[in-house]
Amino acid sequence: MTKPRVGIQLHPQHTSYASFADAVQRIDDLGVDTIWNWDHFFPLYGDPQGNHFEGWTLLTAMATLTSRAEIGSLVTCNSYRNPALLAHMAKTVDHISDGRLILGLGAGWFERDYREYGFTFGTAPDRLRALRDALPIVIQRWKVEVPPPIRNPIPICIGGGGERVTLKLTAQYADIWNGFGPPDSFKHKCAVLDGWCQEIKRDPAAIERSVLINPTEMDLLDAFVNAGANHIILGMGEPWDFAAVEQLVRWREKL
Repeated sequence: MTKPRVGIQLHPQHTSYASFADAVQRIDDLGVDTIWNWDHFFPLYGDPQGNHFEGWTLLTAMATLTSRAEIGSLVTCNSYRNPALLAHMAKTVDHISDGRLILGLGAGWFERDYREYGFTFGTAPDRLRALRDALPIVIQRWKVEVPPPIRNPIPICIGGGGERVTLKLTAQYADIWNGFGPPDSFKHKCAVLDGWCQEIKRDPAAIERSVLINPTEMDLLDAFVNAGANHIILGMGEPWDFAAVEQLVRWREKL
């Protein structure tokens, strides 16, 4: 069996840049496969007016702070940026990281981000249609960008569990899918994704299955693998739990 990959999502909230940067470097040194942030403008929990940092400018810093792990935003909100611009941004970070960027992309959901920054929130179907329209534009831009991405095309990770649209888009465009637990639900979503792959005649094994877990789910690692996950991503905020990172890496190495 191929060893699953392991990653860490560092929440860029209620922290300082110095602390976040130190955590990125320490976690890269511990040997994880991927390091992620998120794409929001305000904290998702705790003090809603607390410290927060923007995801793509942080990705540029993460590219220079690391040398081993792949990096990405889990996941970029499609609605915040013109897709051609996003493709150009991704190409640039791909070069800064020497080909280690993953483009995480989703339809968006956090209404406060939209409202306070002047974006149109609309409906979930509106946002999903926008994601559907953006994906081929991003991919096409990578074909004509100068210089082209180092890793071309850049891997795309689509986040979300919508069975009729999001998983269909994943089958059509993504290299990685990111979902959530519990394991039984994750297994069901994997089966739905397999069905969409079969419908469009794509090998389901071509799409990596990643799951974002919280620290309370660390005892379910084997259950998630049995449910179809081959990439486990542990989300955490400050104070950073480096012992949990070490535990996750040890678990990977024992398989």
